[in-house]
Amino acid sequence: MKTIWMKNVRMETGFEKESEIVMRTLTDIAHIKIESGKITSITHDEPQIEVGTEVVDAKGKLLLPSFREMHIHIDKTYYSGPWKACRPITKGIFTRIEEEQELLPKQLPYAQDRAEKMIELLLQNGHTHIRTHCNIEPTSGLKHLEVTVAALEKYKQHLTYDIVAFPQHGLLRSNSVELMREAMKNGATLVGGVDPATVDRHIDRSLYTTFDIATEHNAGVDLHLHDPDTLGAFTFERVADFTKEANLKGRVTLSHAIALGDLEGQALTDIMEILKDQEIDITTTIPINRPTIPVTVLDQYGLQVSVGHDSLTDHWSPFGTGNTIEKLNILAERFRLIDEYSINRTWKYASGGITPLNDEGIQVWPEVGDRADFVLVDASCTAEAVARRAHIDSVYKNGEKVALPETESALINK
Repeated sequence: MKTIWMKNVRMETGFEKESEIVMRTLTDIAHIKIESGKITSITHDEPQIEVGTEVVDAKGKLLLPSFREMHIHIDKTYYSGPWKACRPITKGIFTRIEEEQELLPKQLPYAQDRAEKMIELLLQNGHTHIRTHCNIEPTSGLKHLEVTVAALEKYKQHLTYDIVAFPQHGLLRSNSVELMREAMKNGATLVGGVDPATVDRHIDRSLYTTFDIATEHNAGVDLHLHDPDTLGAFTFERVADFTKEANLKGRVTLSHAIALGDLEGQALTDIMEILKDQEIDITTTIPINRPTIPVTVLDQYGLQVSVGHDSLTDHWSPFGTGNTIEKLNILAERFRLIDEYSINRTWKYASGGITPLNDEGIQVWPEVGDRADFVLVDASCTAEAVARRAHIDSVYKNGEKVALPETESALINK
């Protein structure tokens, strides 16, 4: 990889306080050297630049960690195709499952092209890692996995990725166990699951099988859990039990985890303690059509929470933009985070916990030795970027600017 000096980047350096209240984020202009995909020098003085070294002028734009899209389905999208809204739901999740059995074969000829367009959008919006869920069930077999692997591999110079083998129609309900095992041998990196109570109608047998596949392939687990209230809470407890039994501490994710938005008081504290004990993390889309899980409470308790888009437009939802700064803005508004400090802290929900400043306002990123994965943003600080939904000027992975072909990136705004 080549050597690059990036000059005149704006970096956050600390907080300015009045009566112990953060009133402003301090920044300074710096210059960073990138070699072999890593940051090897950071200086505030005019650097000595070797002849022939590439120089990029950031023109005072704000340097921030790039995003990690932690919950998306790139394999079954309408994105970049004709507009189509959703059919009304009459039987809950089973409306969509029945619809998929007819719809997915019809979409398959277009699936890879649409997946690639979605990846391009996510890249332009600052994501250098994607965790995508991929349908594994009798209707699709391994065809959606083939599409997903091919699409992601095309852009591997720009991103890293995880593929969750996802038995959307129910692991047990659709007899997808052997297909899931095959998926784990053919490109999937994580084992998925969906509502073992509502869909599979047997919490323990479903979870046992899921974790058995995971241990067989030394893989983590990511479960879609929509069940509410006490049913959801009981499912969380059993997930934690199976996590411990399988020695998968720190390798399990609860996606959506809707019941966390229904619990309060001691019931919520008890569940948070159970999840924290096994280092189970949470991914959410910040839904506003139901009680939103208490992101800030979970974070303060020590649980890792990440945001994802789930979809951009598909037969499950017509909504979604792929814009994670917009998603953080919605999070901040939803939880009434209106002060400089609170808005600043939201960036970690989209970056895998990486922020320029730690909670005490000490600069911790970037440091020499860090991977050069970042975005340049038209904003004076993180808080302004989130609150004003700032524009991402450019995206870098391993120090290389993400540049999409003009003919393809032109479709990004479609």
